[in-house]
Amino acid sequence: MSRAEHPSRRTVLAAAVAAAVVSGTGPAVAATASAADTADPDRAPSRPVDNHAWTTYADWRRGAARGTRAVAGSRPGLEIGAALGSVDYTDPHTQKTAAWEYGTWTSPVHKLSVPATETIASWNAHTPAGTWIQIELHGTYSDGTDTPWYVMGRWAAGDQDIKRTSVDDQTDGKSTIWTDTFAIDDATTGLRLASYRLRLTLYRTPGTKLTPTVWRLGAMGSDIPDRFTVPASTPGLAQELIVPRYSQEIHVGQYPEYDNGGEAWCSPTSSQMIIEYWGGRLTPEQLAWVDPAFADPQVDNAARFTYDYQYEGCGNWPFNAAYAATYKGLQGVVTRLGSLGDLETLIAAGIPAITSQSFLSSELTGAGYGTSGHLMTVIGFTADGDVIANDPNSATDPAVRRVYNRREWENIWLRTKRYNASGNLSSGTGGVCYLYFPAHPTARQLKALAAVGVR
Repeated sequence: MSRAEHPSRRTVLAAAVAAAVVSGTGPAVAATASAADTADPDRAPSRPVDNHAWTTYADWRRGAARGTRAVAGSRPGLEIGAALGSVDYTDPHTQKTAAWEYGTWTSPVHKLSVPATETIASWNAHTPAGTWIQIELHGTYSDGTDTPWYVMGRWAAGDQDIKRTSVDDQTDGKSTIWTDTFAIDDATTGLRLASYRLRLTLYRTPGTKLTPTVWRLGAMGSDIPDRFTVPASTPGLAQELIVPRYSQEIHVGQYPEYDNGGEAWCSPTSSQMIIEYWGGRLTPEQLAWVDPAFADPQVDNAARFTYDYQYEGCGNWPFNAAYAATYKGLQGVVTRLGSLGDLETLIAAGIPAITSQSFLSSELTGAGYGTSGHLMTVIGFTADGDVIANDPNSATDPAVRRVYNRREWENIWLRTKRYNASGNLSSGTGGVCYLYFPAHPTARQLKALAAVGVR
């Protein structure tokens, strides 16, 4: 149901597990009990996750700029200044070669508070036609040796200049890039990523004054312990956010070039729900390319503009977060949360989350399906503490709202190991989620985000 079904990443990671046995006013909220205020950000537990980002004018000034410049304003960023020169890029998906002017920015070294087995980059940027960006990671291992410069993504909001893409076959024998994730090859050795730098390369059509603008760049490093189960949490919130409902299933067979709709579109469908919760809308002109016979054309649009041409799917996590940030006033990150208490903290502040999980049909009562990987949105909690989710794997839009058993749901989301339908050992996501929130959060939203490690 997501990129989890593609062997380029999840199948290989599962095999590794087996081998190791390893803006002002918010949108509408429906409060169903006074417990809504009990999700206190100050009670948030420590977690084996380090999520760091560069977002301020001072941050952009601290990096090493070559051909780029920091820009101030209400949303500080980085853009091309005096380009360093031009380089040729041959798009592997079109075989088209073109020259591009470019500039670079390299972050300061960030020492991970949690030496990591996995690291995922996130970025938010504006890339007008004729521009694109590349994101790379260079790290130092806990044994003092260095990684190569790994490409974490080649990205553009559109698809006319380049085809946005992850890059396969990157490894140094100690770590490997699996689509969008840096992973230590054998975590049982104790090797970890201790620190990293990120490098941006901004590209534009030669001879123009065009420029990408990058507002946010960061990465989430984590070291989630191997686990089949997690401790049961105590309910602390009864509240529901009013989030639009979209079904992925009504799109079955649409646009095979973007992975054919239906189960493959859980990620962009979930993204579109939360984008629209925050007020993001597309114009009729932006949707004119979609067949007018298709309902919810904005979901088709989300699939097209999150599609990873290397992965051949719409489930690249950072590409979804970057897509959300193409909407005015939004930013997006990929992170891991540590508990349903974290989700309660966010919901209490009006922030829904997109979560990634895999499970057998017998493991989630009422789902009616099993999956090797699926995205859904968490929009609240019942008075009993059960999870209210907008699950796009539903036959119709109205059927998208589901209530899932709290204990079952938290375990399938937070575990890192499970047995699949064939009885073989497989991986779980360990609490992966996407968070989309305003570019200028309220004080309460800032407090909630900080409580779950996002700043």
